[in-house]
Amino acid sequence: MKKLLYVLIQCTWGIIQTLVGFCVFLIHIDCPHYFYHGAIVTKTKGKTSVSLGLFVFTGTELPKDKRDENRIPDEEMEKRLLVHEYGHTIQSIILGPLYLIIIGLPSMIWAKTTYFSKKDIKIPYSNFYTESWANHLGEKITKEKSIEDAVISIY
Repeated sequence: MKKLLYVLIQCTWGIIQTLVGFCVFLIHIDCPHYFYHGAIVTKTKGKTSVSLGLFVFTGTELPKDKRDENRIPDEEMEKRLLVHEYGHTIQSIILGPLYLIIIGLPSMIWAKTTYFSKKDIKIPYSNFYTESWANHLGEKITKEKSIEDAVISIY
């Protein structure tokens, strides 16, 4: 019942980002797909991960935790990144048509900014409000760990 409600809300209140996600899904139709808590996850080539309504896209080249201490192992990072991206889908449910403006655009700018992508800077990815909120929501709903403290380079 929860998954049905999740899909229904994403396809109504979150229809804008879900339609964009569906278009991206069709572009990557030949990639592997699976369900995660109601979301449709597609594993794409590259480093980029993004959530668009009902759809989550994770890259095959995962970000690496750059910390020396308490580093998240690479194999664990994939699971935690999915929890984080799922948190973005919950933001879509909460914000509906405002999601792309309040979360999507600022999140994309944060991930692409040259300041953040420098190798020598060790700041948690979740320092930005869109990301910390996604981590919190993903962990709360799935009861799994996210990338909350990872110091990662996105690009």
